Amino acid sequence: MEATEVITEKDQRVRGYCAYDWGKSAFETSVTTAIFPAWFAYLFAEANGISTKMLGSEWTADAMYSAAVMIGALLVAICAPSLGVIADRRMIKMWWLKILTVLGSVSCILLALSPYLGVSMGWIWALIMFMMANVGLNGAGVFYNALLPHMGDESEMDSISNKAFAAGYLGGGLLLVVHLALVLGLPGQSWVIPFAMATSGIWWLGFAQMTFRMVPEPHIENEMEPMGMVASTKMALGEVKATLSDIKSFRTLFFYMLAYFCFIDGINSVTALAGVFGIVVLGLTTTGLILTILIIQFVAAPAAIGFTKLAEKWGTKGALQFSLVCWCFVIVGALSFAPLELENHDEYDMQYTYNDETGMYDAIARDGVNPIAALPEDDEQQWALEHEAILPVQQNEDYKSGYAVQWATNSDGPVNVSVTLTAEALAALEATMDESRFSYSIVGGEFANTTGLGVNHPTSLGDGMLDFIPKTARALVWAPLGMSVFFQFLLLGVFGGALLGGSQGLARSMFGQMVPETRSAEFFGFFGFFGKVAALLGPLIYSVMTVWFDSRVGIFAISLLIVAGAIMLRKVDVEDGIAVARAEDERNRQMDAATA
Repeated sequence: MEATEVITEKDQRVRGYCAYDWGKSAFETSVTTAIFPAWFAYLFAEANGISTKMLGSEWTADAMYSAAVMIGALLVAICAPSLGVIADRRMIKMWWLKILTVLGSVSCILLALSPYLGVSMGWIWALIMFMMANVGLNGAGVFYNALLPHMGDESEMDSISNKAFAAGYLGGGLLLVVHLALVLGLPGQSWVIPFAMATSGIWWLGFAQMTFRMVPEPHIENEMEPMGMVASTKMALGEVKATLSDIKSFRTLFFYMLAYFCFIDGINSVTALAGVFGIVVLGLTTTGLILTILIIQFVAAPAAIGFTKLAEKWGTKGALQFSLVCWCFVIVGALSFAPLELENHDEYDMQYTYNDETGMYDAIARDGVNPIAALPEDDEQQWALEHEAILPVQQNEDYKSGYAVQWATNSDGPVNVSVTLTAEALAALEATMDESRFSYSIVGGEFANTTGLGVNHPTSLGDGMLDFIPKTARALVWAPLGMSVFFQFLLLGVFGGALLGGSQGLARSMFGQMVPETRSAEFFGFFGFFGKVAALLGPLIYSVMTVWFDSRVGIFAISLLIVAGAIMLRKVDVEDGIAVARAEDERNRQMDAATA
């Protein structure tokens, strides 16, 4: 009977542990990966066009997005080890988990206010709230991960860790289905995306309550007496310093953290930036991106469980190494993506059709075309104002500080605008297409079969350092197969999804096996530190490479870290790490018994 009760209690703890992944994944899936990148790109472009000048450089939406991720990670990285030390000496792991969960989930809910704050402030508010939500998510992750060694013994780590990741993919995927249904079923409704932001935060906060009820605070034999903030910080920093000075005692564990630093940086950065890369660089639609992410969720869930079986056969290290090799092939595939060249009239952003009755052209903007930057001082708005007479535009009533134009639309979508095309006006438009990210096509009349393509249009290749890769792939693979960029992205999403849950779950499990249970929060604080610094470094590299070169160079640069991590992982002696952890636990428990 007692054994049954113990099993039931353990099962409850594990279910509660998995419930947190189920809840928080709504933010990671619907917000971070699927919806927010495209939404932020829209809010940014609406205000600034393709870029805005800051700190002496031109910043694009994806560069700004990655910088926000970087800053949020930095804040957590600085605090994580010290907080972990305190959490190992006082029973406050769950307390910190609750505080940081509230910070993250409420910030996610407040994202919903972004479009109601005006064109010039909406994207800034969105960026700040997103950054705070990431602080809450990453900070809570330190204490959530520190609970793992208390969930079971070493033989159960792979199973519990991968079960939690699988629950996360399923939970995030189910809410994403709802969000996708709203996006597809209610196109053009301004409240849909803010609703998705708010419900993601509520989902996270709601399911976290199960964790708070079902997972007990890990017991500490001789709990440290409460201390003031200054004294606690001083003590924690002293312990962190002492641990770092004694790296030799935990040589295997720290070497693994260095390997982890490299490969998780590459994996997390690629997955975090995939959405904004797809929107800004590849020209994916929000719907296409959400569909891809949705498929990834339901592929990743069973794959995470499958990697548990693989770990049983090859060992945790062997299964993890296999996943990293596969990740390298996935990223090479990402660099080869390229939208197919425009062929049909209705694929162009601006479509001109000659009207025999009026003798004029009916001009219309493609449904789903990127918005024109709203701020009058922006180069793109200036371009649109220069050619206003022949573009399918109307006054932007949302901009109150001056005159600005936007694509001509009504509640039903894009509308036709009658324009008179002249050779002079068309030549002037063509001469400025190098300043544009848009395209145009003309059918009928004097200028029949005339097309134009801006140099920043997603289908324009050839001017980037690595553009020869997608250009070659488009010519030899994508075009002959007739495979659109959506299906290219979807194909890679399936492979990436199959690897994602397994690689993340095994990485956490492998660390948990080599961590002393009596110092789990401290070492998971370091684990979080390395992970967050990695999350800092990856977006930083991407931002710098994107500003200096372009987005494809940014992706290639951070992918090299996966290769470095995979090479270092080969030298990690897991058995030695487990033996050291057991010896440290025995020593600490003997000391606690002696002082009791």
